[in-house]
Amino acid sequence: MPPVRKPSPEHLLVLLEVARSGRYTSAAQALGLTHTTVARNVAALNRALGGRVLVRGADGWELTALGERAARAAEGVAEAMTALADGGSAADRVTGVVRMTTTDGFAAYLASPAVARLREEHPDLSVEIVTVTRRAAQHRSGVDVEVVVGTPQVNRGRAVQLAEYELGLYGARDYLARQGTPSSVAEAAAHHLVYFVDSMLQVDDLDVPRRLLPGIRDALTSTNVFVHVEATRAGAGLGFLPCFMADRHPDLVRLLPGEVRDRLPYHAVIHPESWRRPAVAAVLEGLRAEALRQRKALLGDASSGPASS
Repeated sequence: MPPVRKPSPEHLLVLLEVARSGRYTSAAQALGLTHTTVARNVAALNRALGGRVLVRGADGWELTALGERAARAAEGVAEAMTALADGGSAADRVTGVVRMTTTDGFAAYLASPAVARLREEHPDLSVEIVTVTRRAAQHRSGVDVEVVVGTPQVNRGRAVQLAEYELGLYGARDYLARQGTPSSVAEAAAHHLVYFVDSMLQVDDLDVPRRLLPGIRDALTSTNVFVHVEATRAGAGLGFLPCFMADRHPDLVRLLPGEVRDRLPYHAVIHPESWRRPAVAAVLEGLRAEALRQRKALLGDASSGPASS
């Protein structure tokens, strides 16, 4: 359809909020509008630009190529309105909500202190964190930053390595006193494993301990790494744990560090419509700084102790 008229700034701002949240309902709540009004604004923008700005994806609404161009224009409108409201003063541009997905351990021990530090300087910044352990999506709406384990293959967006971390085999002191401390891979494989649910593991790079310990049977499995840590501490079996989480607990002993170990990267995948937002750039830099601050703990240097927040 050919363009009918110039797009309205109001329609562009509605599109920008839908692009950020991935849902009409969330955009409506953020803007103080009804779902119907948001839909009408998007429809009007489609007519004005002569094409569709959004398509429905698996996780919500996604920008089309035309929509991405419109969203860039909308960001300019939003920045101009913010500057006008601030009377032309040098306003803090690191504001608003940044939506992020990441793993449980990264969220607790790296993202949380990173956000806390950022908010000291940028009090109008808000970060929403959803914890999942999965590979990066080619098309995911409503998320600005995905932090994933391994090296992602993405066509849209950019992948930035944040850090590496080490995993090792651990046992509780009481458990080892009862069951014996393994001195070889064969002896360790005779114990039982605390780890991820094999059939639900979505990250191939994490499928390590069952290869390093051939024949080991599961004791307790969970999709949550905090369950792995606590079950290992309780003596359910031997846990294959991130060192930066396990080394915080003096009742856990690392076993066979030269033979049963793995090192994996954390990558941040930033989606195209999010790259230009100062708040997203600030969060990314904050995560990188926190990862650097905790580098020794991430790499399993137990002498460094728990990383400070």
